[in-house]
Amino acid sequence: QVQLVESGGGSVQAGGSLRLSCANSGYTYSPICMGWFRQAPGKEREGVALIHTGAGTTYYADSVTGRFTISQDNAKHPVYLQMHSLKPEDTAMYYCSADLARWSCGSGPLKRTDFSYWGQGTQVTVSS
Repeated sequence: QVQLVESGGGSVQAGGSLRLSCANSGYTYSPICMGWFRQAPGKEREGVALIHTGAGTTYYADSVTGRFTISQDNAKHPVYLQMHSLKPEDTAMYYCSADLARWSCGSGPLKRTDFSYWGQGTQVTVSS
């Protein structure tokens, strides 16, 4: 049974940093695509960062480019989202996601429906 468990959320002041972790397990085959999404109250869930676990290619939403970094040491290891220069508009529930066959991962944005597996989320709150 695939499990994704996020950790590392919290409350910080604007300009601060946080590192989110996503422990993932239970795969028969390693996922080819891992991603971080976020959802603020009353808003749609949006993709923040994606990584192709085989090629290492990454994609970032414009709103976080230059401030967030997604990484994974190797397949089946935790996926991280390093967040710097946090802004109040980054406040949201952050979700880890995985898909076994999303080969286009890292070449552009993906939708929530492109992912098969999800964690329960970790809250990030940025105060001004």
